[in-house]
Amino acid sequence: MKYDLIVLGSGPGGYVAAIRASQLGMKVAVVEKEELGGVCLNWGCIPTKALLKSAQVFNYLNHAADYGVKIDGEASASLPDMVKRSREVAAGMSKGIQYLFKKNKIEHIEGYGKVMPGKKVEVEDKDGNKKEYEAKHILIATGARSRQLDNLKQDGKKIIGYREAMTLEKKPESMVVVGSGAIGTEFAYFYNAIGTQVTLVEYLPNIVPLEDEDVSKQLARSFKKSKIKVMTGSAVESVDTKGKKCKVKVKTKKGEETIEADIVLSAVGIAPNTGNIGLEETGIDTEKGKIKVDEYYRTSVEGVYAIGDVVDGPALAHVASAEGIVCVEKIAGENPEPIDYKNIPACTYATPEVASVGLTEKAAKEAGYELKIGKFPFSASGKASAAGNKDGFIKLIFDAKYGELLGAHMIGDNVTEIIAEAVVARKLETTGHEIIKAVHPHPTMSEAVMEAAAAAYDEVIHM
Repeated sequence: MKYDLIVLGSGPGGYVAAIRASQLGMKVAVVEKEELGGVCLNWGCIPTKALLKSAQVFNYLNHAADYGVKIDGEASASLPDMVKRSREVAAGMSKGIQYLFKKNKIEHIEGYGKVMPGKKVEVEDKDGNKKEYEAKHILIATGARSRQLDNLKQDGKKIIGYREAMTLEKKPESMVVVGSGAIGTEFAYFYNAIGTQVTLVEYLPNIVPLEDEDVSKQLARSFKKSKIKVMTGSAVESVDTKGKKCKVKVKTKKGEETIEADIVLSAVGIAPNTGNIGLEETGIDTEKGKIKVDEYYRTSVEGVYAIGDVVDGPALAHVASAEGIVCVEKIAGENPEPIDYKNIPACTYATPEVASVGLTEKAAKEAGYELKIGKFPFSASGKASAAGNKDGFIKLIFDAKYGELLGAHMIGDNVTEIIAEAVVARKLETTGHEIIKAVHPHPTMSEAVMEAAAAAYDEVIHM
């Protein structure tokens, strides 16, 4: 069977590219061996947010008296019920993708796909039967998996990855989380919130190490206040799983320390799914394990493209989706604008939330900019006070010469919703004074953006 486009993988890169291609008049098929929606929808972005919401609700119940609400008896966290709700949310979203495929006349080919020479895709089904399909264009969107370290080999029981962390049958009494990127940070918050004793180990000097240093330090303070043990500048040397508990040997600045825990969660990053998908057979160039592409995601082989976690760039769902759209619009003869990777927002959905876009203060200084920096703490926000959580702030970094917004860094309630304002402002080359003069609603968390801009120019009112 011949198609205009065959997509390998149905994650947020693959399924979005397929739908856009169909809208542009292409005959499209998607090869997927598991649930539609990929890791993000089934085992990442969506189900983790469902778990985090359960933790947030539990936290509200435990602090109901702070809001003048009396509850007879003690609230308890049922991990199996939380997991059940999370899986139901993911299943519902996956069915939504099935509906979108039918609506857009996209064929789902079930099985494991492999790119073959001559613009062909070989698909092996669950019974081992192989069939070839032909397409004018082939898009690789096979995503990534949990990264394995030699000294932290996952066994799925005592040393686990993110998939197992989402489906544990019972709440562990103690857990060591290795790595403080978005995955590690979110699970550290979740398990701590439901009563697990959590230790968060990070090799670099700060947790969420890609964020602005002020944000990293604030999150560490918030976590410590929640009784999460935070160990930075520390490395897990080995894990002994022979006994009832794991014995985790951690090298710190002060020497070696052994921590006992029921579970060790390895959250040390991801590895691209580029093995056994036909790259060698078709001569597709790679670099450092990732597929080399141009600004429109064309590989070294004509007619074959790649997007998402298998190419260089931020391994984020919204990036993969944007890349998929740009890629197929270019295939269709449109003139899409290449993605500006300097204006990609990053979000971490713990409590407090973390969101950012653009340059950190350190990076802006290293780039030679003269800066104006404004910071507005949520302790001065009426909405944050009313909501009962004043942790965090919004920090804006401007080029002093032209007023360009170089970076926005946020920590606090709902900042993952607020960050889009900064992304749009940077896209439209909005200046600091324009943000100050754009009237923001009161009382809201988002008015802190205006106040932070005003602080940078010594015009702040409420601080």
